[in-house]
Amino acid sequence: MSDAKVTSLDVARLAGVSQSAVSRVFSGASASQTTIAKVRAAAEQLGYRPNSLARAMITGKSRIIALVVAYLDNQFYPVAIERLSQALQARDYHILLLMAGNSPEGIDHVMQELMSYQIDGIITASVAMSSDLTDRCAALGIPVVMFNRGQDGTAHSSVTSANVEGGRKVAEFLLAGGHGRIAHIAGWQGSSTGRDRTRGFLAALEEVGAPAPQVIDGMYTREAAAEAARTLMAGPTPPDAIFVGNDHMAFAVMDVLRFELGLSVPQDVSVVGYDDVPMAAWPAYDLTTLRQPLNRMVEATVATLLAEIDDPDRGTEKVEIAGPLVLRGSARIPQGWT
Repeated sequence: MSDAKVTSLDVARLAGVSQSAVSRVFSGASASQTTIAKVRAAAEQLGYRPNSLARAMITGKSRIIALVVAYLDNQFYPVAIERLSQALQARDYHILLLMAGNSPEGIDHVMQELMSYQIDGIITASVAMSSDLTDRCAALGIPVVMFNRGQDGTAHSSVTSANVEGGRKVAEFLLAGGHGRIAHIAGWQGSSTGRDRTRGFLAALEEVGAPAPQVIDGMYTREAAAEAARTLMAGPTPPDAIFVGNDHMAFAVMDVLRFELGLSVPQDVSVVGYDDVPMAAWPAYDLTTLRQPLNRMVEATVATLLAEIDDPDRGTEKVEIAGPLVLRGSARIPQGWT
């Protein structure tokens, strides 16, 4: 063909189908496998590229999902973002990735910026939204699903691991291992995940009459977690076990215990994390940790968001998915536990 722009009508003529069939194929609407094959072959031959902006103006759908992330220091989130992106792309959605930071000002700025885009939905990863932004999204008809973070009320759907249950599992494991001086370096208590893990952990200890543990907020940062470990171990009764609110902090705690203080893990101090990021299985850490069921969380997040896009009146839901405690070498394993 000449240098003139290839149109959907050109593709339709070459494929021997109607122009509306071409539109259906590239919009993800219903079409037979034969039609899809013909249209894509013709488009490839002609070098046709569908105009996403024009399609969005016609259909009212951009097929763009905004993914808003607070930070990437925690090794859990790069993996989660990759799998969320893959799952959405497999359903013919495009990803708009924005970094928000954890401050209310940063989150508000990014979310307000999003309002100027024609997006079909938003996934927030470890980001809390103000009530004002919640109301604005609802008014604009933009569904939001919170990933790995909950929020009071029912304004948005959320998908998390069963954080309270996870905290309980860790407490029961450490008690069964005979630990008598248990401490907790918590995840940021301004987040629902941090609060829920702490709540389940403390409740399980209290129910059996165990001494109340010393709790320090590790703020989900390596620096705060490392300083918390130094504080705990410098006290008059240093702990013989530490539950750390996520793996990212647990690695810092283990580094302090072993390389600064010369202690053995788990002979002197058992350490348990939460997430089971790939690095947890590295021999250098061999971290016992509560696994977040990432694949199932991603599936539930994508399914929930797309269902709300398809049916704006569907309503919201809170999904919690339990994960197992993965036993490795950083904590004393009780007899009979495998």
